[in-house]
Amino acid sequence: MFRTIDISDPRFEQHGLRYVTVKSPALRARADLTVWSAPGVAPAGLVILLHGVYGSHWCWAMRGGAHRTAERLIAMDEMPPLALAMPSDGLRGDGSGYVRHSDGVDFERWIVEDVPAATRAALPALPPDSPIYVTGLSMGGFGALRLGARHHARFAGISGHSSITRVSEWADFVEEDLDTYGIANEDTNVLDALIAAGPSLPPLRFDCGTDDALLESNRALHRALSERNVDHVYEEFSGGHEWAYWEAHIEDTFRFFARIHRGR
Repeated sequence: MFRTIDISDPRFEQHGLRYVTVKSPALRARADLTVWSAPGVAPAGLVILLHGVYGSHWCWAMRGGAHRTAERLIAMDEMPPLALAMPSDGLRGDGSGYVRHSDGVDFERWIVEDVPAATRAALPALPPDSPIYVTGLSMGGFGALRLGARHHARFAGISGHSSITRVSEWADFVEEDLDTYGIANEDTNVLDALIAAGPSLPPLRFDCGTDDALLESNRALHRALSERNVDHVYEEFSGGHEWAYWEAHIEDTFRFFARIHRGR
């Protein structure tokens, strides 16, 4: 499905990380992702990890060590051999929000369609019908919660860390005027997407640090879901809006996805 795709040479890869540059139909441009799978084991599924503002495809691995956490849990038989896909968000301004913009550049479709396809090209052992899980931090949490709900038939589980829950919060982080992005009203609120999914919503968890500026909005999302009897797990841990927190708590996401996977 890609006009061009370039994949790193295994001779030069380290720690199981593989790098991919692909010309994305959704973005009408080249884009990058980092993928990983446990050495010597056929992957049983895929976790897509979305980064936050200012970041790119390398952040979850090189700032959060997500692949090392996954490798440890897999070696301990506390997580099935799930592969990881860590894409860029499309690199518009300080952050694309993983939504479609009014100029037609579709950062949502990039994640939902192009990233799984590019990952399977880079990891041929990944079965075509294997389950896909999605998680993210901050802006990536917004993306994971919203995309997981909107495309509930594609995702087997959803998790968010320190998630932005409304585009109005995202505006506090970025330099650009978000009005120029032309984001549709229905794409601006995580709660709307979660409610619209109804009983088809995949298993859902999210968490936030007690020193995080986004704590109250995450608590508000938790209350709103509870009031509507939407099944979910919400947790709070010590820490702020920082990589030390996300490095520590990606393990909670992996364990959550492991329980879903083993219960399938």
